[in-house]
Amino acid sequence: MSAPAPSPLAIVDAEPLPRQEEVLTDAALAFVAELHRQFTPRRDELLARRGERRAEIARTSTLDFLPQTAAVRADESWKVAPAPAALDDRRVEITGPTDRKMTINALNSGAKVWLADFEDASAPTWENVVLGQLNLIDAYTRTIDFTDPKSGKSYALKPAGELATVVTRPRGWHLNERHLQLDGTPVPGALVDFGLYFFHNAQRLIDLGKGPYFYLPKTESYLEARLWNDIFVFAQDYVGIPQGTVRATVLIETITAAYEMEEILYELRDHASGLNAGRWDYLFSIVKNFRDGGAKFVLPDRNAVTMTAPFMRAYTELLVRTCHKRGAHAIGGMAAFIPSRRDAEVNKVAFEKVKADKDREAHDGFDGSWVAHPDLVPIAMASFDAVLGEKPNQKERLREDVSVAAGDLIAIDTLDARPTYDGLRNAVAVGIRYIEAWLRGMGAVAIFNLMEDAATAEISRSQIWQWINADVVFENGEHATAELARKVAAEELDAIRQEVGESAFASGKWQQAHDLLLQVSLDQDYADFLTLPAYEQLA
Repeated sequence: MSAPAPSPLAIVDAEPLPRQEEVLTDAALAFVAELHRQFTPRRDELLARRGERRAEIARTSTLDFLPQTAAVRADESWKVAPAPAALDDRRVEITGPTDRKMTINALNSGAKVWLADFEDASAPTWENVVLGQLNLIDAYTRTIDFTDPKSGKSYALKPAGELATVVTRPRGWHLNERHLQLDGTPVPGALVDFGLYFFHNAQRLIDLGKGPYFYLPKTESYLEARLWNDIFVFAQDYVGIPQGTVRATVLIETITAAYEMEEILYELRDHASGLNAGRWDYLFSIVKNFRDGGAKFVLPDRNAVTMTAPFMRAYTELLVRTCHKRGAHAIGGMAAFIPSRRDAEVNKVAFEKVKADKDREAHDGFDGSWVAHPDLVPIAMASFDAVLGEKPNQKERLREDVSVAAGDLIAIDTLDARPTYDGLRNAVAVGIRYIEAWLRGMGAVAIFNLMEDAATAEISRSQIWQWINADVVFENGEHATAELARKVAAEELDAIRQEVGESAFASGKWQQAHDLLLQVSLDQDYADFLTLPAYEQLA
């Protein structure tokens, strides 16, 4: 008697989408179901381990390099796999969601790489999840075009040789996809995003002279990197492509991962292509993990924490040294400025700041960096061209002058800056505006001339929470309290109502966003991720 066929994935509570059958094929769903069966139990164990790690940090208020992996760090012999040609030069990378217009503009932007984002720059509506995959398929088959219904402007791809290489970012391990379930259990969003993209495009990308390349977000330990590596091995065998075809760049955007950079590269060494130095998520992770560690862990306003702050400099210099020691690319942080069409002076000042930031990264040894807008591509390109010239990267710069002690990475109290009342007001203003757009299905939002994503809202609500719980006193003498946060939020909501008008206010999700921001900022039981309660409210 033959074994019963495994039960298929079910599409749950989802309105049919145009052309969804091209993405949600039986074969693709069978692959995602197999990923779920094989790997979700380990995902669940690793999420539980995060909680245990966080409890240990709460008890000790410290972190250190891992004694049990000292041999990996001491072994000078291992390197990551050589970069494929399509990923050897990464001097400028543009980031953004996978909607149809952004797909065309990012590929055409002149950047070397496009981070096609299913994570923080994309609100995970079913439409964004499925049609984002369809847009990438259409881009690779060159059947994509777009006409803006408002302006009538049409968008089409440039010749293949002028297009950016795509590196796709799936959702983090903590998020599930409620619309795809196996026997009533949701599939992790990471496996949905990875699985659908890999299944449809791996061979197609190989035929185009590239490959299935990924950014891995919110990794917290080398064991999570090991899980991804095992997924890559399984997936490559499943579709019959050579081992080592996949390449992954890991975002070092959690404080725990900063202590395990070498181990993360080691676990992924046959598939690794680099590490990236995030910023907002990294600060969010510091607050989250050390939120009850006392005054010495209180961060000032987010805009006062630049990449030249001593603890941030320790992190970026250690990242460059680690990557180059192991033959991997070191990718720098985001230039989030969005140029103003009306204010040339604002642009001039901002462009100078972007240039200084990218000059610093290039001189520090980074091999590339991120921008959020096509107008910033030439600025970042010039900074790296000046250092790299015709070379694709500067991995030969080993930065052996860098020495970072464990305490340097969490020396928050080396900062002179302190939280301010304006910082509180800005955190509330940005938080409400971002969450409102996210609840409408937009993950990348221009707010006050900056491109903001979910990491922005995380640092905003975390700082409000931390300042209140640390009983911070602002420069104007006011104490950070729940009452003050509610007062500021009410004033901000009223200002938004006046700014957008009664009709637009009523048709938006402003009150809902206001309430959700206060919930995650004021609840004593700190939510691990804002996007978890927010996802429950996402249509």
